[in-house]
Amino acid sequence: MIRWMTSGESHGRALTAIIEGLPSNLEIDAEEINRYLAMRQGGYGRGARQKIESDTVQILSGVRNRLTLGSPVCLTVENKDYKNWEEYMSPYGADVTARRLTKVRPGHADLSGVLKYDQTDARNILERASARETAVRVAAGTIARMFLRE
Repeated sequence: MIRWMTSGESHGRALTAIIEGLPSNLEIDAEEINRYLAMRQGGYGRGARQKIESDTVQILSGVRNRLTLGSPVCLTVENKDYKNWEEYMSPYGADVTARRLTKVRPGHADLSGVLKYDQTDARNILERASARETAVRVAAGTIARMFLRE
């Protein structure tokens, strides 16, 4: 069984995905993944953030010489906008009051997430419930496409 999970925040350092259960010797084409990432960035309704980000996948583990090893595959997509948010998104502690969000947005995941996870800052929810987070899902989904083609 193939299982995957993602981590990372919209304005964090990077988005990551770990995919486990892939067979060994599955050919992985990073350029194909990058083509799908480029398609994700196009289209109607894309915000100014798309001008900052130029998504490319980095394969951190589980692949050698374009072939899976049978171990979990770890992918990452860097957030270039992190440099503008580093002070507020640091995992090491910072004064976040300047960008703290205490009012939830109608029609978004903010309210249910704040209640479910007992958060006082809606940013902790909206960073994961963001269109930006789909970038690494596209990368993982492209690997699923490669598997299904085999």
